[in-house]
Parts: sequence; C-alpha cells; structure tokens
Amino acid sequence: MLTVRNLSKVYPPDNEVLSQVSFQVDEGEFIAVIGSSGSGKTTLLRCISHQEKWTSGQLIYNSNDISKPGPFERFKLGRDFAFLEEKPALNRNKSAVKNVMMGRVYQTPLRILTGMTSRDEHVDSMDYLEKVGLLDKGEKKVGQLSGGEQQRVAIAKALILGPKVLVADEPVSGLDPKSTEYILQDLKSLCKDRNMSVIATLHQVELAERFATRIWGLSEGKIVLDIPARSLTMREKKLIFGEV
Repeated sequence: MLTVRNLSKVYPPDNEVLSQVSFQVDEGEFIAVIGSSGSGKTTLLRCISHQEKWTSGQLIYNSNDISKPGPFERFKLGRDFAFLEEKPALNRNKSAVKNVMMGRVYQTPLRILTGMTSRDEHVDSMDYLEKVGLLDKGEKKVGQLSGGEQQRVAIAKALILGPKVLVADEPVSGLDPKSTEYILQDLKSLCKDRNMSVIATLHQVELAERFATRIWGLSEGKIVLDIPARSLTMREKKLIFGEV
C-alpha cells in the first residue's frame, strides 16, 4: 500500500536527520517505531504523513507516486492519511463531539468552521466517540476530560474521514497504565477491524513488543531493525539504543 524509497531529510546547513530510509507498509499492519531521542522517529512520521517536506526520496501510495503531490493529491492525502500529534490539537473549550466534527474539515470546511453542522453529522461523530469508549462523554468539554480521554477524542477525530493510514507520534506519552492499555488496544483493533495501517512511535519497548505486529528500530536516522513484533533480544536493543 505504501512504499518509501531512499527517504532523506536534511536540515540546513548539514544536519541529516533521516538517511536513505526505505520500507513497505501493508494494509492492516500496526508498526511500532522505537529508538533513542534524536534518532529521527518524529521526523520520519511527519514526512510519511506529509506534515513536513523531505530532502530526497520517493513515496509510492497505492501505485501512485506522491513524492510531489499537487493540490488534488494533497486533498486526497488529507483524507487517506491522518496524523495524531503527541499533544492532541483539540479545542478545550468545545465539547468532545464538536472536536470530532472538526475532523470533517476536509469535506465541508465552511460549514464545520462556522458551526453549521447537521444532526446526521452530530450522530456520526457520536458513533466515532462510541468506537473509542467515550459515548457518555460526548457533550463534555474536552478541558474537563482526563489526558487519556482527550487522546481518545483525538483518535476519533482522526478516524472520522476513514483514513487508510494513521500516523501517531507518541500516542500514549505521559498517560497512566490503564489509559495506555485502552488506547493501544483501540489502535490494534482498528488495524484488525478496519484493515487500517497504523505507524506509531512508542517510548517503551515493552509496549511495542506487546501491541504491534511489526517493529522498526531507528538509530541515527536509519532503520536498523525491521522485524515482526516479538520480544527483542539484548543484542537487538543494543543495536537500536546502544548500551542498555
């Protein structure tokens, strides 16, 4: 579904953050990206989801070259690729359901931004909150929700357009163990039930081993390990993190 060839990202004057990264992503995979701080994890995710331009390399999506997308391609990519930031971009003064509706901005930007939404759109947004276990919190302001609940609202917002690829940067950073469990199980279920691909950076190796179907280990801007998810050996951890 998604093929990346020789992706490199250099920040001026000569700080190479990603170096000749290549991989293929298939439908329904849950890929956990692990590595030390500064290894290039977040930059890789931002490039994959077109949040950032890359210096060189090729991206192929469903047999189409999207390396330099035009306006139409960018619009389509905005629907097919969802990017979930470490700190969700939510309006704390609006309800959870209204935040989820904002995910439809690619479809009906004027109506969404002016608040002129229909009953069907409201019901649809509540359905997505139900998918992440927050049906009873739909009318609550986001600022009144816990950190884990806010992250799940962000997931519902990302899902409402039906993306094929969800890219998540540290989706469980700073959350308590129970919230972490809920969110990663949600992402795992999405891969299985919707055949969606998830690429997520995770700060704990144990979480990658437990929830993902595939693990990428990044070190100095390169994928040094790409394996089906399982318990990593000490040698593999050293390859990714250095001395452990």
